[in-house]
Amino acid sequence: MAALGGPAAVAQNLDQGKPAPKIFAESCTTCHRSARGLAKGRFRLTLYMFLQDHYASNSSSAWALTSYLESVDEGKRGPSRAAAKPKAASAGSSRSSLRPPMPVPTR
Repeated sequence: MAALGGPAAVAQNLDQGKPAPKIFAESCTTCHRSARGLAKGRFRLTLYMFLQDHYASNSSSAWALTSYLESVDEGKRGPSRAAAKPKAASAGSSRSSLRPPMPVPTR
């Protein structure tokens, strides 16, 4: 019967070779405007298993999406917060911007 039916159908991985941002854009943007915050507060393995069960076509796509979602959130947390923190004044820097606290008024 196989000879009469022609070549056997082979399943294709439609996500193979695509970068994770493209997979996200094609699969996730229908419901999610941005990738930011989607991995927040989730364990890597839990996120991977969820994506594999519900959104990714195979395990490698699920890992790629997991890594992408984590990297988007890490990029948000990393340099921007570090840059926003004031640096301690070094011995050679001017301290003119620092002032002592105002005295408490007495009654």
